[in-house]
Amino acid sequence: MGEVIVVTSGKGGVGKTTTAASLGAALASFGDTVAVVDFDVGLRNLDLVLGAERRVVFDLVNVIQGHAKLPQALIRDKRLENLWLLPASQTRDKDALTEEGVERVITELRQRFDWVICDSPAGIERGATLAMRHADIAVVVSNPEISSVRDSDRIIGLLDAKTVKAERGEQLDKFLLLTRYDPARASRGDMMAVEDVIEILSIPLLGIVPESEEVLRASNIGTPVTLASPQSRPARAYLDAARRLRGEAVGDIEVPVEKQSLLARLFARRAA
Repeated sequence: MGEVIVVTSGKGGVGKTTTAASLGAALASFGDTVAVVDFDVGLRNLDLVLGAERRVVFDLVNVIQGHAKLPQALIRDKRLENLWLLPASQTRDKDALTEEGVERVITELRQRFDWVICDSPAGIERGATLAMRHADIAVVVSNPEISSVRDSDRIIGLLDAKTVKAERGEQLDKFLLLTRYDPARASRGDMMAVEDVIEILSIPLLGIVPESEEVLRASNIGTPVTLASPQSRPARAYLDAARRLRGEAVGDIEVPVEKQSLLARLFARRAA
């Protein structure tokens, strides 16, 4: 039986869909079978990030309502043969999702794949609670800004109350992934320190993804950054995060630092 990961956050725009796609591609590149599921019914962006928007025929709602079988809706990635997408519907709303239907789909996906990654919509409403309902692991995505951290704290409370594991009194593994970390802003005190975020949320740190144009460029061409620019700092952060999810010993997480120009380094040496 596969493991179910929910990629979640209370706030929109923090990088949940990018994270779901990048972690999925990273795990698939290691040889694991992976299905990424878009729970953002009514919007649907995961297919764009994975470059599969023109290949969508059936979607999650079709499967839940019995209008299509799961294999008909799953889209196989053209770059990684063991990565699959189950897209969301653009023409329905989140009320089209039912608890029984979601449970049935997740159960079937568990039997087919090593990892099932659920890309949750922002907020705390029905779509988000159904996306986290059957999770074994939660990746809480947050920017190091107070509003994002506060919303993530609320999501952690829901994970401890609204999931099947929580209701059974079992442990749901929760990890923090800090995204859009800007070393220059951090050095000026314009964003929260990593230590302060960890202290507030009190869950283990999975990785720190620095702010980078590589992420935007990868999304615009419909390719996860781990494939589009595997040597970039964001890609390495996602690859290491995926290894940690697999239980591999990766080493300490380094906080990205601001890169200085050659001229700035020369002046710093003279000043010293």
